[in-house]
Amino acid sequence: MKTETNPPTNALIHESSPYLLQHAHNPVEWHPWGDNALEQARQLDKPLLISIGYSACHWCHVMAHECFEDEEVARVMNDHYICIKVDREEHPDVDHFFMTAIQLTGTQGGWPLNIIALPNGQPLWGGTYFPKEQWISALKKIFLLFKTDRPKLTQHALNLTRGIQQVSLPLSGEQLDNQLLTRLVDAVNTGQSSWDMTHGGHRGAPKFPIPGMLNFLLHLQHLRSDPRTKEFLEVSLDKMACGGIFDQIGGGFARYSVDAVWKVPHFEKMLYDNAQLIGLYAQAYSVFKKPLYKQVAYATAEFLRREMTHSSGAVYSSLDADTDGEEGRFYTWKKPELKELLGTEYDLFADFFNLNEGGHWEEGRYILMRIQPEESFALKHQLNLSTLSEMVKRWKALLLRERQQRSRPALDDKVITSWNALMIEGLCQAHKAFGDPLFCNTALANARFISSHLLSDEGRLFHTWKEGKASIPGFMDDYAHTISAFLALFEATGEEIWVTRAERMTDYVLHHFFEPKHHLFRFSEKKHSRLPAEHYQTEDQTTPSSNSVMGHNLRRLASLTEKPVYLEMARGLLQSGFPQFLQHPWSYTNWGRLALLMQEPLYEVVVSGEGAIETLKQMQKKYRPNVVWAPLVKAGNLPLTQHRLGTGPTTIYVCSQGACQLPVNSVSEAEKLIKG
Repeated sequence: MKTETNPPTNALIHESSPYLLQHAHNPVEWHPWGDNALEQARQLDKPLLISIGYSACHWCHVMAHECFEDEEVARVMNDHYICIKVDREEHPDVDHFFMTAIQLTGTQGGWPLNIIALPNGQPLWGGTYFPKEQWISALKKIFLLFKTDRPKLTQHALNLTRGIQQVSLPLSGEQLDNQLLTRLVDAVNTGQSSWDMTHGGHRGAPKFPIPGMLNFLLHLQHLRSDPRTKEFLEVSLDKMACGGIFDQIGGGFARYSVDAVWKVPHFEKMLYDNAQLIGLYAQAYSVFKKPLYKQVAYATAEFLRREMTHSSGAVYSSLDADTDGEEGRFYTWKKPELKELLGTEYDLFADFFNLNEGGHWEEGRYILMRIQPEESFALKHQLNLSTLSEMVKRWKALLLRERQQRSRPALDDKVITSWNALMIEGLCQAHKAFGDPLFCNTALANARFISSHLLSDEGRLFHTWKEGKASIPGFMDDYAHTISAFLALFEATGEEIWVTRAERMTDYVLHHFFEPKHHLFRFSEKKHSRLPAEHYQTEDQTTPSSNSVMGHNLRRLASLTEKPVYLEMARGLLQSGFPQFLQHPWSYTNWGRLALLMQEPLYEVVVSGEGAIETLKQMQKKYRPNVVWAPLVKAGNLPLTQHRLGTGPTTIYVCSQGACQLPVNSVSEAEKLIKG
């Protein structure tokens, strides 16, 4: 019997993941994902019960309390199944594989994700959250089928496993002819029917930030201006920044809003969202010059620095939605406490942050959100804009200090390589947009951490790090995003070591992940995969897919190293991925960006001389997605920069498609040579 003084302990007690440790004292006999559990299932001929979640997942906590902490439920699970608990952030390979399985059965995916599989790992059945009685009933029925109708279940599992493998493979090869961009624009125009032109994002609820989609549309709008696309971009960016999904006091975005107007967030904060949104808002500022976008980029970066960054420069994974078992308690406010804090300025604050029925959430608690920019609010109240801005800063600082005294949401303090790489790239995009060394220095600290703790001399990456220990061999998204991040750092600093490391990792994945038959990179390194079938990450979801990112990387490396093989591989990847874009453009937006890079002129810009870095900063403040930057600050080995090092006045070299223009000495002259 479970008691407070003598709680049960299972095999998860030896793990480092905060999510797994949350379940280490369940009466369920949990095992971590690995050879021991899989071998035990085969030897005992018991089906697998694989439960997948993550530390900041609200409904994972609910099901854990209702089912996994319950003695009756635990008996059913332990008697009939080998039970495996998986942190999806530690094992995105397992999560992606089994998520695909339940989606193929027509079931809506999400977390917690609960799967039943044959002893060999082939999936049979799955779902998300289950209350206690429904969960017990399902477990008993499936186990009975396992005992009485094994051949039918085996065939079903085999068919489902084959389907998982097939669904990630390309539909067909796509010829990259001169009609490709026309077809791309046609697909975008057809897909506009899903746009919410009033609130931004996709129509309906829940509403997720969509950095990949908005990044693609920024790129497309830069090349081919369209009034409706411009309107959609600004509406989406404005509404997200002013809504409850953005933490108006402390900065940073929640994972999604539960409604269609960005008001009520699901309060967990994830690194991968915020890393991408820093870069998105920075680039949007370069295009639209709205102060709001700059404020959001800075506030989000500051939130991550203040609340989620290790002293080494690495960034943790997530903050929980719950505080003391109550969702959103840390972030919401009641009117009496605000009146006491703000005194005579309360009424103005209440109007600015929508403390009315529009901002009311539940039980007298309010979500701070905005319905108008500072400029129109200042005009409405006959305030000087700078006076209002200072007042808002003071309000935020006051409430932030007060909020820091509250019980804090739980922090998942493991470090994930791919998410940190996304952070580096977002910071580099902010460095370009604002020219602030703060962003570049923060990105460098993070990249040095990855180089020192997660990357071997041979170019091999680890996936996670916690308390001084790196673990789990890297997945393809770790490599793809880290290569991209290091190339971005080279463009910001001119330090060739980042290109060298990026190319070393590229060589590693070409030898250990690339599958020539499909012209795609596997998600798992073959020798480390324990799944019953190989699979490939091609769909751009909350983060860009590893294969689409590698297409971008190879295209950029082709320019920097002048190695044609990289360009040919990038073209081959696009041929594999572009058919999916044409059918489902919003699920393959990074492939759309790759098509733009491959079909439109790409410029290589080398900046040399005494003022190279300052000149580079001036040029990079403009949004130029079709430029590979090569600051030349000291002699190196890159073919693109050979024989161009200068010690005199700044010299700018602009090249494209294998041809270079005559060097120029001013930004204005160089910009005339860059079309688009």
